[in-house]
Amino acid sequence: MKQYTVTGMSCAACSARVEKAVSKVDGVTSCSVSLLTNSMGVEGSATDAQIVEAVEQAGYGASPKGTATESENDKANNSLEQLKAAQDALVDRETPKLVNRLIASLIFLVVLMYFSMGHMMWGWPLPEFFNGNHVAMGLLQLLLTVAVMVINQKFFISGFKGLIHGAPNMDTLVALGSAASFGYSVYALFAMTAAQVNGDMDAVMSYMHEFYFESAAMILALITVGKMLEAHSKGKTTDALKSLMQLAPKTATVVRDGVEQEISVDAVKKGDIFVVRPGENIPVDGEIIDGTTAVNESALTGESIPVDKQPKDAVSAATVNQSGFIKCRATRVGEDTTLSQIIQMVSDAAATKAPIAKIADRVSGVFVPAVITIAIITIIAWLIAGETVGFALARGISVLVISCPCALGLATPVAIMVGNGKGAKSGILFKTAASLEATGRTQIVALDKTGTITSGEPKVTDIVPDETFFEETGNHAGALLAIAASVEAKSEHPLAKAIMERAKTDEIAVAEVTDFSAVVGNGLTAILAGKMIKAGNLAFVSKFVKVSDDMRAKAVEFSKEGKTPLFFAADDRLCGIIAVADTIKEDSPEAVRQLKNMGIRVVMLTGDNEQTANAIGKQAGVDEVIAGVLPDGKEAVIRKLKKQGRVAMVGDGINDAPALTRADMGIAIGAGSDVAIDAADVVLMKSRLIDVPAAVRLSRATLTNIHENLFWAFFYNVIGIPLAAGLWYPLLGWKLNPMFGAAAMSLSSFCVVTNALRLNLCRVYDPKHDRKATPDRKNKTNKPNESEEKSMTKTMNIEGMMCGHCEARVKKALEALDAVSEAAVSHESGTAVVTLSSDISDEKLKETVEAEDYKVTSIQ
Repeated sequence: MKQYTVTGMSCAACSARVEKAVSKVDGVTSCSVSLLTNSMGVEGSATDAQIVEAVEQAGYGASPKGTATESENDKANNSLEQLKAAQDALVDRETPKLVNRLIASLIFLVVLMYFSMGHMMWGWPLPEFFNGNHVAMGLLQLLLTVAVMVINQKFFISGFKGLIHGAPNMDTLVALGSAASFGYSVYALFAMTAAQVNGDMDAVMSYMHEFYFESAAMILALITVGKMLEAHSKGKTTDALKSLMQLAPKTATVVRDGVEQEISVDAVKKGDIFVVRPGENIPVDGEIIDGTTAVNESALTGESIPVDKQPKDAVSAATVNQSGFIKCRATRVGEDTTLSQIIQMVSDAAATKAPIAKIADRVSGVFVPAVITIAIITIIAWLIAGETVGFALARGISVLVISCPCALGLATPVAIMVGNGKGAKSGILFKTAASLEATGRTQIVALDKTGTITSGEPKVTDIVPDETFFEETGNHAGALLAIAASVEAKSEHPLAKAIMERAKTDEIAVAEVTDFSAVVGNGLTAILAGKMIKAGNLAFVSKFVKVSDDMRAKAVEFSKEGKTPLFFAADDRLCGIIAVADTIKEDSPEAVRQLKNMGIRVVMLTGDNEQTANAIGKQAGVDEVIAGVLPDGKEAVIRKLKKQGRVAMVGDGINDAPALTRADMGIAIGAGSDVAIDAADVVLMKSRLIDVPAAVRLSRATLTNIHENLFWAFFYNVIGIPLAAGLWYPLLGWKLNPMFGAAAMSLSSFCVVTNALRLNLCRVYDPKHDRKATPDRKNKTNKPNESEEKSMTKTMNIEGMMCGHCEARVKKALEALDAVSEAAVSHESGTAVVTLSSDISDEKLKETVEAEDYKVTSIQ
């Protein structure tokens, strides 16, 4: 999306006009204009010149933000300047100007009000010269009003310019109202002079009551007050974005030719070595190559607890090095750093438009012409009803100045900006306004298992030594772990890494082994201290040693819990079992519970076998488990779930990208792959599942705030316009002075923006006020796995599978066959239940599995 800065907009009618004009340009596929940030996002092949020309023809100004085709080095070198430009664009320059205009206006307005209302209504004394000199009083009021009008000439320039271009806006309403008051007052002044020349003093006195000079000036002053309050409040809505930009480091200490030198951060290049001392900000994204430390990452993730870092760990720009001296290699610089990407996401979200805003847009497009028409009809109607020109004109002017298209135009974007900023502070990034709106409407959440519900890294959960082997007293569990770690040290298997990590944590010494051999799909053999060590699954180890019934029962129990039991034997005796599993994250059960309390159905998707998946699903507390699903299978499941309600897919890996894209809302765990993050609509920087209900909670709060703003904007105009037109005058005697109408208009936009700022008080992690969403599912009973009949199944008995990774290999190979629609594989039972969509020979199935180095003993 290419972004542009738009100048000259004053209300929602302006933004609607610009959006309509740009959308007509050839090559523009989508256009979104934000009144809040005076920005425009455009997608398509149209050139900058075409876009700018279209905006200028509509009566406004535009300029592109940055350049779309910079090289990587250019991006790095210009990133700081672009950041400064972005910060500069968010500086509130409007409020100081409006304050100066208001002060100058009030100086003249106070004098004007003294001579008009003060003297005429309350009899305040005047200088001797003015006693009985009504024409002089009228001339003074005219001069004072002209001064106020000159000070606030922007309303007239913008308003009549919009009228000339066929795009009347809020300034047009203000300009027409003030000009009408002034014009009629000038007419009354000239009529007064004619009456005085003719000696008709009664007519002179009556014309004194026809002056509306104070209304013409007061309207401008009150609207300026409203604009000032609105500008100040709008500035507050971008505080989150400003604070993110202020985090960007300005300098970096790099090592070049062995010498440390401080340079501007935009001069740092990918691959540069930089150092960071305790207390300093990390300048760019990098990887630690020397030193250990604790890094405060709260600026990016909202997490206040420092994270321990060591060599090979990644660090991010704008985070704070708290304890140790570290040396790092720059991996991402300029616009590619995590901080820059977060800023870009928040900016893009502000530049896009939520679907709910289309209601206000449609109204805003015709609002001002409709108000002008109503004002004209009001004047004509009262004249026909026999009222004076002054009375009829006052009602028409009241209609013009009380109507507020700004409240409609700001109702959605201010809430989106504040909500998105609140999310960014909490480490929840919504890429677009649409994603912020839609997340709260989620009815089904599909969770990937590995890396989302679980940590994604296998860990040792249980160590069960065979007491008959370890006869001597002492730490039998430690002795078993020492044997296991020694033989697994040369293995590259993920389960071996889990054992090595546990040995390192427990400070277990690892001995050197000889004659190491990996038996593919079965286990390992090696000689340790003169003994032949065998490690692997039950089927493999039981070929060489006797396994007691108690140990077999223990292995079955582990399997039911979703753990992988690994057996270890020395010579002809069993040493024991070590259970390894991908452990569930601490916050996963609570996250699932909160989602369910919100009325959201939680489904877990995984490629694991049903037994393991069900064990993890039970721990997490999900509503449904769908196991044995390949990446393309996940996408197919999401398609089926979408028939039952609005679906959000939460994942972290490359294999989740198709499902993230297919879902109504894709939510990526921040520690996941770049592909997953790119495919998602929402990114959770903390990589915590508890942020999923927090994102839903924030979205719901934002949507509620938008509804409140829209209600206030519509309600205000629906009530205010008939009141201003004098609809209630014949019945109740109510009539609205144009000055009070202007005051009401001034406060309406301020109220909308202030209401949006309440979102900053939203407690996104507090579940106390959660409510269940209204179910809207087309099919509440059918599960995706039950929606299609299985035409034919075959059960294959397979030897050699020892863990979930073996299962995945067999499953992937079988499901790659055109005739196989699904394969449920279990290494515990040594089977693969194959669902066929067409005929296929047993020989072909056997050949496919054995090509993966496993043995098929029978097919039933």
